[in-house]
Amino acid sequence: MLGRMKTRLTLDADVAARLRWGLRRMSNPDDRPIRCKTSTGDLGRCRMGRLDDVAEALAVAEGERFR
Repeated sequence: MLGRMKTRLTLDADVAARLRWGLRRMSNPDDRPIRCKTSTGDLGRCRMGRLDDVAEALAVAEGERFR
């Protein structure tokens, strides 16, 4: 028989309150959704041709120091 492993998690009071609020919202789906708006901003032109190569993107952004 394997022993049980227990994990204790300590949350600050404000984090625990937001967690309880989120769990209540999940259990009551009839509530109206919270509307959020995100503003946009121009970041300029892309400095790379492709962004699917993470190593290349880091090399351009941070130089070769990231390795």
